[in-house]
Amino acid sequence: MPMPERCSRFAEYRDKVLELFANKGFGQVGMRELATCLGLSPGSLYHHYPSKQHLLLDLIEEFYEELLATLGRIQQKAPGRRDKLNSLIRAHLNLHREMPWHFRLVERDSGCLNEEQQERVQQLREQYERLLLKMLGGKSRFSEEGLVAAGHAIASLLNSAPSWVMPDTLGTQERDDLLESLVSGAIERVLAPRRSVEAISLARPMVKTSKETHPSAQI
Repeated sequence: MPMPERCSRFAEYRDKVLELFANKGFGQVGMRELATCLGLSPGSLYHHYPSKQHLLLDLIEEFYEELLATLGRIQQKAPGRRDKLNSLIRAHLNLHREMPWHFRLVERDSGCLNEEQQERVQQLREQYERLLLKMLGGKSRFSEEGLVAAGHAIASLLNSAPSWVMPDTLGTQERDDLLESLVSGAIERVLAPRRSVEAISLARPMVKTSKETHPSAQI
């Protein structure tokens, strides 16, 4: 739903609604409670949103709109592939701090939408993953289906990485540096040409078996 069509009152109290859904669970929140949260009567809320699924879809659309806008900004500003990758990782880490409830809703509650709404979410997700893979330059060692799977895997890495390190264990800068190293290494390996991947594997030291370590064990 384009931004101008969204309920202005909803935009004003959006964070409260997001937190309500995220903390209580989508299935535990009724339209009357939502109306109270927004400072509307139930009838006024139904005028803007026929069901709470429509409200949830609105939030998820907003999430993907921001992701797509973020990719667009990076595409314009970051010249090289390495710069794009680092900018993507940093941008997703920042989005997690700015939109934590959106990430939780998309991951946990997308399945509460009806079939048509889920198709809409899938279209947005696929659009985001295609643009992501195009920006990073997926190589032809994958089949067409493999590229689609790679795009989905990379998006999942970017969106889940902040949960790998507890927020209070490190300072923000050190935590971001650690996550950037972990995620960039994984993505670069996925996107590397086959020969590069094989070279990485061959460069790894071989682990000796117990028989090789203890010759007497062969007797």
